[in-house]
Amino acid sequence: MKTVETLNEGLKREYRLTITAQDIDARVDDEVKSIAPTVRMPGFRPGKVPPNLIRKMHGEALSADALNKAIDQGVRDLMTNEKLRPALQPAVSLADGYERGKDAEITVALEVLPEIETPSIDGLTLERLTVPADDKAVMAKIEEFAAQMKRFEDAPKTKKAASGDQVIIDFAGSVDGVAFDGGTGEDMAVEIGSGQLIPGFEDQLVGVKTGDEKTVKVSFPEDYPVDTLKGKAAEFAVTVKQVKIPAESRIDDEFAKSLGLESLDKLKELMKDQVEQELNGLTRTYMKRKLLDQLAANHDFEVPPTMVEAEFNQIWQQLEHEASHEEDPEAAKAELEKDRDEYRSIAVRRVRLGLLLSEIGQANGVQVSNQEMQRLIMQAAQQYRPEDRQRFVEYVQQDALAAAQLRAPLYEDKVVDFLFEKAEITDREVTREEIEAAIEADDDHVHGPGCGHDHDHDHKPAKKTAAKKPAAKKEAVKEEAKAEKTPAKKAPAKKAAAPKAEKDAADEKPAAKKAPAKKAAAKK
Repeated sequence: MKTVETLNEGLKREYRLTITAQDIDARVDDEVKSIAPTVRMPGFRPGKVPPNLIRKMHGEALSADALNKAIDQGVRDLMTNEKLRPALQPAVSLADGYERGKDAEITVALEVLPEIETPSIDGLTLERLTVPADDKAVMAKIEEFAAQMKRFEDAPKTKKAASGDQVIIDFAGSVDGVAFDGGTGEDMAVEIGSGQLIPGFEDQLVGVKTGDEKTVKVSFPEDYPVDTLKGKAAEFAVTVKQVKIPAESRIDDEFAKSLGLESLDKLKELMKDQVEQELNGLTRTYMKRKLLDQLAANHDFEVPPTMVEAEFNQIWQQLEHEASHEEDPEAAKAELEKDRDEYRSIAVRRVRLGLLLSEIGQANGVQVSNQEMQRLIMQAAQQYRPEDRQRFVEYVQQDALAAAQLRAPLYEDKVVDFLFEKAEITDREVTREEIEAAIEADDDHVHGPGCGHDHDHDHKPAKKTAAKKPAAKKEAVKEEAKAEKTPAKKAPAKKAAAPKAEKDAADEKPAAKKAPAKKAAAKK
């Protein structure tokens, strides 16, 4: 095989490989010998079919297979001989006009990973903010839990529904006067103000009474998962069957027993463990942010543009999805456009830090064990239907890229833990509000080489340009949650139809988009 480098610019490389006709033909001969014992043809005993007849019968398929194998081997040899470390899968193309029996010219284009000097991990200093899990925090968690389990009781028939009340409704939806699939339902419980239905629906239920009939007019979001309903104006004929008000919740031994526990003290014990886990998570998040700030401030190197583009697209898609659910989607998207460069900087930072952490891990022997990897695969498989889980496991085991994507977050966390062990750490006790404010302030600033800020101090929030933009930005810059999946908002539908919608959506990735139904609770 002849190899010629045709491009060497920055991290971009391109090569032209020439695979000779003799090489391809030799591979065809090998394949003929391999399959000859199994080939059957009238007039010949099994395994006795002449090679020239096998070539005549299967020549085109054998040649195509031989060419593909030659290309795969050629690309592998190229990576080895040129000591290339591709950032992403190389783009491989066969020159136009190739014919059987002739040499094949192959173009291989790729971006390589940058050469990174072994990062110094000496002199890392971190402050560990800790929050005690005191009785006040535990009781606040129990109250939050009780609120999530709120009960409703029948209100007088003259009671007008208000925000926080629950209404039991029947409904029938239509677009342009025509009913649509999944647009009807009975006895649906809706808590006004919960945001479980498409924007504007719940607001129009404020003031209704038991027995009222009302026409609710709404528009489906532009990104609604059902193509025939995207952006369409719809009307729902609603019958209010009952208005209910929140029942008083008492946090006592009886409440604990309703949860299957012995007493309130036992509930406090369980909740204390949960609070401690949450607070430890906040402590780790803050420390990780500060650690990454130090690494980003001390290392600057070129990063592969394709990796940056892929990361930026992931961030941008999430932000556009969130903007589409604002009160004025077009205005929200226009505000996002103003900060496009800032979000691209976030993508550059993420890619650079990912490469940096990988280099640190490799230099210091950080590994993900086979046992840890198997546990990751089995956990990920649980998101699929039982009958599809084994296929997912086999897919990850056979696809190196899929396995690497699954492995990456755990590997990053192990490298971070390694660096925590090497760092000089001082402790300071703070309140939950203080640590959350510190993390929030860190969300509003894109740290990195040349940013002009001292990375050891707390940062003031950046200018806010849209009502809910800071929240969107917060999700975008989290190093710990790079691809959070957001369930699509949906119109009301029969409860009985929901299970089928869930099943139908199981094959859709990454976000489960369903037929019109109650909106699932967002992941936290």
